This record gives sequence, C-alpha cells and structure tokens, in this order.
Amino acid sequence: MAKIKTHKASAKRFSVTKGGKVKLNHTNRRHKLGLKTTKRKRNLRKTGYLSTSMAPTIKKMIQH
Repeated sequence: MAKIKTHKASAKRFSVTKGGKVKLNHTNRRHKLGLKTTKRKRNLRKTGYLSTSMAPTIKKMIQH
C-alpha cells in the first residue's frame, strides 16, 4: 500500500503541540489594519488552537 502524502498547504499552516493540540495562526492580520481596533489586532497575535473535532483530520493531512 502506498504512503499517504503530506498536504503541503496544511503543513505550512498548522503544527502539532507536544500535548497533541493543533496550533494555528489567526487570519485577518495582513491588510486593512486601520479599520480594525487595537484590541482586535492584539488578540489576533495570540496563537489559536483548532477545535478537537477538526484536529484528527488535520493531523492526518500533515502526517503527525
């Protein structure tokens, strides 16, 4: 049986922590930053975690 290939786009966006959570960066931090409040931009800086229901799918895609 053939190996499952890594989904490269997902591998660039997600990583798995030691505890098994899937870590991601928030979106909406690229342009039009003048329209967004400072509080909103500050909160988008923080690391986000994927929901537990979506995590197994992404882990399979990035071979972790």
